[in-house]
Amino acid sequence: MVGGSIGSMTDTTRFDWRSFLLRWSGEWADSLTDDEVRNEDDEGARQARWLGFPPASEELISAMEERLGRRMPPSYREFLKVSDGWRHAGGFVWLLAGTRDAHWHDNESGLADMAEEYLDEDAGPGGRREADLWREGLQLDAESDATYVLLDPGDVDEDGEWAVYTWASWRAESPERHANFLEFMRDMYREFHSLRAHRGDGEPPFVSDTTRELDAQVERARLEALRGGWERALRELDEAKEYGRPRAAGLGDQIRRLLGESHAVYFDGVVTDPTYAPELLPPLVAEHAAHSYRGDSGLRFQLRGADEELVSLAYATLDQVRDGTYRYEPAGPFGEAVERARELARWGDTDGAWRTLMGALPLWEPLGPDHLAPLGWLADPLLGPLLTPERGAELLSTPRAGQAGEAPGPVSRLDPGGLAWLAEPDPGGNRTAYRFVLVEGVGPEELPGRLADGDGAALDEPMTAWEARRRWLRGKREFSSFEDRALMAVGRAGPGWSFAFDGDASLFDRRRFVCPAASASAGTRAVVVWSGLRACHREPFFHLSVARDGAEQYAFTYADGEVRSSGEIPRALDPGRFFGDVEDGAGVERPLLEAVAAEFGVHLPRHAIVNGRLHTFATRSWRRPPAEGETYTVIRIDYGDSTPAD
Repeated sequence: MVGGSIGSMTDTTRFDWRSFLLRWSGEWADSLTDDEVRNEDDEGARQARWLGFPPASEELISAMEERLGRRMPPSYREFLKVSDGWRHAGGFVWLLAGTRDAHWHDNESGLADMAEEYLDEDAGPGGRREADLWREGLQLDAESDATYVLLDPGDVDEDGEWAVYTWASWRAESPERHANFLEFMRDMYREFHSLRAHRGDGEPPFVSDTTRELDAQVERARLEALRGGWERALRELDEAKEYGRPRAAGLGDQIRRLLGESHAVYFDGVVTDPTYAPELLPPLVAEHAAHSYRGDSGLRFQLRGADEELVSLAYATLDQVRDGTYRYEPAGPFGEAVERARELARWGDTDGAWRTLMGALPLWEPLGPDHLAPLGWLADPLLGPLLTPERGAELLSTPRAGQAGEAPGPVSRLDPGGLAWLAEPDPGGNRTAYRFVLVEGVGPEELPGRLADGDGAALDEPMTAWEARRRWLRGKREFSSFEDRALMAVGRAGPGWSFAFDGDASLFDRRRFVCPAASASAGTRAVVVWSGLRACHREPFFHLSVARDGAEQYAFTYADGEVRSSGEIPRALDPGRFFGDVEDGAGVERPLLEAVAAEFGVHLPRHAIVNGRLHTFATRSWRRPPAEGETYTVIRIDYGDSTPAD
């Protein structure tokens, strides 16, 4: 951390105010250009290298307290003993009051009235406190750029310190709270440094002992992060960021993004460097694509300072992200592992994909000294869904780029294995409806040929369940009560098995049900499970069928409180073991799913199905065509002269 006079100290009465203020004054004087001196007082402060005033005597402080009717808080008292006021507290308070000028604000600004306008009967203490602040606060700003600084006697801690609140008209926000006067002055010192660090083009950088200490701290934090010590590194980078140090924000944002944070993560100062753009542009662009409801002009703002070539690359990447064609392709052995991981994720094995990436992470090579970890994969449609905050922390805790350190233990698997997770209610507590087909000895890419006809016998590109359903329904004009084509995601269901899964299954109608198990089992075995609600009655049902070589071997259906079965059912799956005399079959769904998983050695990947992207296709109808004399409903939608986009 930065030197002792600036570092944190709990006891505000023991703080070395003189050393702190002398450092601040000297740095302010050294930072000025000739055209920045506002008046003769500033020039005098520059020559004296002192922003303060003579110290206030105990008599002056006591007289002030008698005038105001209150004893001043400890840190403000100690400050006054060193300097009776202060010039240029940050960038917007030009003169801070001392013993003579501090006065009760007494709603001088009229802001108490404004705050009270927004209060109602349900207003909490925070809303009331803001209104009271403008009536009771002690005003410390004597000259400022439309900024108020108030000590709040109604917000006092156990040490007798009053909180300080600052408010500026051009910020249009609630007052910002500082724990005490010392913390306020530290914040203003950081603000001074931050403003000096962001000078205009052509101006020389501001350099001081503080900036040199902070830049060395950033470099130490970078190496610590590569060794796996991301928590300490982030703390040190955040401190340097508050002082506006170059690199600190861009490095810290890389850590934050891998922890799942995306709001206000811009990789500032790094993403516009062509060296790092291949890794940092894609996640920035992907986040923009996910929230660009008002157009794409905001992307250019996030890339301010980039040349036109890099901006063009950003928009080209945006097109790839939106149409799902972006691919993360790093070089070297880590890039080879990325390809293997993508293939695993493509068919639903997200846990295997993650372990593949983590196994190769020590081989990863940064693009330059300001690159802390691989990030481009976050925009890859197959790899991006692998991220969770826990996995991000595991990646960050793993030594890489040639740095030594202790590797972390692996995080828990995201997929629970088996099938029992399907019995869990949805986030709203509702019973879920689903159906799936398991086929042995064939790859997922072969399933459309077994379950679909004509144009449906091909896989779409990997999509989320929501994207796939939206695309499937796009422009659809006719819906028949006799058609029940299932939109199914496909993947691997364990050694030797593939699955096709529909998590938005329609209502079950036993009279019209056509089980796809037989057609799917040509030359092998197929298993069909459908669980949900029965049409009309909206009562729970459960169906299981198993077929081999094009013929059904056995099946049972629980509906209307009874079980109907056919064929020789293995004892492990015998419905009599599960249903018996139960009145509601919903309670046996989990043990039934556990039995199916054990009997066939299969599982469905929850994370890939719920959160990932998988190939999809539409099956042939799971309902037979209407028989002669049967009536049915057809709904047709007229979109007029145009077909909706969604």
